[in-house]
Amino acid sequence: MIIMGWITLIFFTLLAQIRSENQSCTLIGQTGFMEFSKEGDLMIGGVFSISSTRKLNDRELKFARTMIFTVEEINRDASLLPGLTLGYRLFNGCGSENLLRATVEAMNGKDSDGCNKKLLALIGHSSSGVSHLSTCSCLSENRLYPTFFRTVPSDRFQIHGLVQLMKYFDWRWVGVIYSISLYSESGTAEFVKEASKEGICVEYVLPFRKTSSKSLELIVETLKVSTSKVVLLFSSLSYTKSLLQKLEPHNITGKQWIGSESWITQSEMASDQRKSILQGAIGFALPRTSIAGLAIWEKFFDCSFSPTNTSTMCTGAEDLQTVSAAYTDVTFFREENYVYKAVYSLAHALHSLLKCYNGSNPATGKPCVLEHLKLVNFTTKNGAKVAFDENGDSGAQYDLVNWQIKEDGSVTVVNIGHYDNSLSKEEQFRFKKDTNIVWGGNMNQVPRSVCREPCPPGTRKAINKNRPICCFDCFECPEGTISNQTKCLMCPPELWPNEKRDVCIPKPVEYLSYEEIMGAILAAVCIVCVFFALLISIIFIAHKETPIVRANNSELSFLLLFSLKLCFLCALTFIGRPTEWSCMLRHTAFGITFVLCISCVLWKTILVLIAFKSTLPGNNASKRFGPIQQRICVLTFTLIQILICILWLTLNPPFPYKNMKHYKEKIILECALGSPVGFWAVLGYIAILAILCFILAFLARKLPDSFNEAKLITFSMLIFCAVWMTFVPAYVSSPGKFTVAVEIFAILASSFGLLVCIFVPKCYIIIFRPEQNSKKFMMLFLKSYILKKLK
Repeated sequence: MIIMGWITLIFFTLLAQIRSENQSCTLIGQTGFMEFSKEGDLMIGGVFSISSTRKLNDRELKFARTMIFTVEEINRDASLLPGLTLGYRLFNGCGSENLLRATVEAMNGKDSDGCNKKLLALIGHSSSGVSHLSTCSCLSENRLYPTFFRTVPSDRFQIHGLVQLMKYFDWRWVGVIYSISLYSESGTAEFVKEASKEGICVEYVLPFRKTSSKSLELIVETLKVSTSKVVLLFSSLSYTKSLLQKLEPHNITGKQWIGSESWITQSEMASDQRKSILQGAIGFALPRTSIAGLAIWEKFFDCSFSPTNTSTMCTGAEDLQTVSAAYTDVTFFREENYVYKAVYSLAHALHSLLKCYNGSNPATGKPCVLEHLKLVNFTTKNGAKVAFDENGDSGAQYDLVNWQIKEDGSVTVVNIGHYDNSLSKEEQFRFKKDTNIVWGGNMNQVPRSVCREPCPPGTRKAINKNRPICCFDCFECPEGTISNQTKCLMCPPELWPNEKRDVCIPKPVEYLSYEEIMGAILAAVCIVCVFFALLISIIFIAHKETPIVRANNSELSFLLLFSLKLCFLCALTFIGRPTEWSCMLRHTAFGITFVLCISCVLWKTILVLIAFKSTLPGNNASKRFGPIQQRICVLTFTLIQILICILWLTLNPPFPYKNMKHYKEKIILECALGSPVGFWAVLGYIAILAILCFILAFLARKLPDSFNEAKLITFSMLIFCAVWMTFVPAYVSSPGKFTVAVEIFAILASSFGLLVCIFVPKCYIIIFRPEQNSKKFMMLFLKSYILKKLK
């Protein structure tokens, strides 16, 4: 299986083998694949596609030269493998058959003297399943590959980075295209698995075969009709080149392509025809690094980093810009760095191997090659740290790169971020600041790729069993709930959803306040009624010596006017925010002032009856009901109501109450009665006095109109009773602040009815009929009434 972009070290050690000195092998078929060699005490090998019949492979040649440079650098290091030299044999094989033959020759070939001097380790070809660029996560299975170690990161780290990248940009709906190879198939399967854990859904997973037109047709059709804007191309380099070439005539646009590390840095694939596909492509690449003094300096500038008699010393200041070729692009290395680290890992392992006895570690008894490779932990001269875990994997670092294609088709692969799995989870994935990112699909901002937009406020997410988890449905939440896009949450009793229905906010509190129109109007009416009662009091005080004021006990009249003023004023206690004190005051003040008012009216009615009975011969009832008796009776009636109120306030007084039952969306702040018995006892006592007053006034209605107010009291009490009879059903059925408004209206209407009916006719006579307000007129009227009775 040909796989691009993997890395490995495979060790073959003579120390672990028991062979006869006379044993020999003969290679059948073509031989002579060795391209470079240098003898040493310890030999390692490498297989590369350095050249074909047509031309040099610059990429593979750089791998080979990197290996040669690293071996020579190790040999110059006196602290590493002291007293021993490291030699190499590099084999050149192009094509699958020749690569296999070159590998067999490397493993079984003889040196120039004909001795069977075996290689201790072999660095595999970059396109093979086991090589210095083998990244397949399947190779981390220690049980299946116990002798496999690699310095290049496993694909599981790249896949984790790709998933985090999509999560970072909130790409929850993606497509995947992969090549038919172990590298791509295992990587794609791992990506789908990890993506599902993060809530990322895959719309399609399509394989690409170079020789299958049907796979290409399916890919083209899917790309045109799919709703996902992000496409992950997890493919080897050769398959990627083939796919891009075949996609050119199909005008595939509007997609954000994500590339795997095998092809994302290969800028030679860019062209003006592929701009609609590759523009803005993003992916993880093996990190760039520098390797100071890499041996190509010696070739191009005829110098050496080690003293020789044939060439001058290299300074490192030579200008590579004077030479233009892919082979001379050595400012930064990516894949070459892993050849560099692989050779160094081998050297350090061999260095530790020298301490072994009979092929085993004396301390653990384990095979030395495996044991000492696991213990490898060093830092290269360019600052790279190398160590292996229990699975033979080393740490993972990636550059996040972005393709930025110019108008002429040339491309700049820009480094826009970095991934390092050795850091904490929060710091593993980082973007460079002030880096301009070009997005795919000719988009000016981060592409949006979701199957379904998040549920709008006030709705909840519901999984559709027939579709992927990202393609959910949205259902409206019940009233009084908010949504966090996944479920509906009931707001606490004192809170209510806002307009967007995503946050619970305090419910508006409703009560009759002075700031609103209804409260202001009722307060104004109260003040007007008080001033009207005050005006009548002034008129009566000014004419207190006149017969019409003195008649029917002027003291009760002034007390009635005072109690009516209190009735008007107590209505004001019902307006405003209910508090503990205002709730107790409003009901008790109302009950006491009304009893005082009705008591005065009741005794005025009784006095009318007594006054006209006393005019008849032999009747002295008026002597038994003088001013003292009147005051005592009024006070007694009032004290009874005060006693009821005291019991009410003592046992279960009114209190402020947040009524959240009547309205769901708001709170009614009202005064709860506390004890309903107390409230209805107060009203019942007022009703008893009012009915009694009405009956007595009705009985006195036929007395002379000019001398008594019985008819006016009858009419006023009729209004009073009618108002309070209608109050009860209105009070019970009115919601919220309207309940208070009804109560205030009943207080004002009944009080104003008493004021108008009893006092306005007298004021009319005082002001407009002064001739009737005389003692002579009253005596004449009284004389005629007595004569009429005697007849």
